[in-house]
Amino acid sequence: MSIQLKPSEIVARLNEHVIGQENAKKTLAVAIYGHFRRMASSAPDSVELTKSNILLIGPTGTGKTLLCETLARILDLPFVTADATSLAQTQFVGDEIEAILHRLLDRAGGDLARAQRGIVFVDEVDKLKAVDGQSRATSGESVQHALLKIMEGAPVKLKDGRHIDTTHILFICGGAFVGLDHILTKTHTFGFIATQSGDDQKILERLNARIKPTDLLEFGLIPEFAGRLPIVTRLHDLTQDMLVRILCEPKNAIYKQFQAMLAADGVSLEVAAPVFAQIAELAIEYKAGARSLRGIFEEMMVDVMYAVPDHPAIKRVEIRSLFEPPRLSG
Repeated sequence: MSIQLKPSEIVARLNEHVIGQENAKKTLAVAIYGHFRRMASSAPDSVELTKSNILLIGPTGTGKTLLCETLARILDLPFVTADATSLAQTQFVGDEIEAILHRLLDRAGGDLARAQRGIVFVDEVDKLKAVDGQSRATSGESVQHALLKIMEGAPVKLKDGRHIDTTHILFICGGAFVGLDHILTKTHTFGFIATQSGDDQKILERLNARIKPTDLLEFGLIPEFAGRLPIVTRLHDLTQDMLVRILCEPKNAIYKQFQAMLAADGVSLEVAAPVFAQIAELAIEYKAGARSLRGIFEEMMVDVMYAVPDHPAIKRVEIRSLFEPPRLSG
């Protein structure tokens, strides 16, 4: 399996489905391109091309899972998600990890070679950190060690007797990492790199602001685990404008989905621009990012979806405010 898309083409495809987070898209595109170039490389034996797993840091609802799902879909790679919190709560971490890899094999249609080129997204790895004032939770640290083994690359025996080699499986970890900014404030002076008049200030600021492995260690990740996540990128809170765009612009935007559903019944749907702004405002209040949008939109559409099947004469639905009844007309 090889990758045919260039990083710029990957970003262009991601833009069709994911709004904002431009830096994260670029980082992911370059990382996945480099990952497949390493696998296809005919480097001399003296040169070891090691895998670069990825860490996505950002608040809930900013698109970490969506980015990974979309990336896997456009590249036609088997993809599974796992929850680090659930792994930490089980006594049999090895069995749970085996189950994750078995799901990856299922997603690959049983094709072992294809599964061994897949993507595993492990969310909430920040929950494996040490609790303030206490030693590291044994469960959290044990999960980090268990994940470390498969992230490095190792043959894992499945229940059916087959072995799946994780050497070329790309692992992307994610988490909100609440409190990391406080650590960055203490460790970054924004002046430790000497500057000259000809230096590009934006590049210098990016180098100064980047998250260092020592920051992740202070947060609570073990050195070996942090070292297996050399590519770190941040996702930022979504603005109201970005949330409005998420409702309308992507190929599978919720607004387009409802328009398509109603069109199947010969009904047109028109939602006024202020309504999207109102929905976005509520989503910001809920502090769950884009995850709130679908629920709010669905709730707004309940009366419409209830009425339309019983009244074939309705041909047009207009919604002018989130706080006013929809206008149904023939």
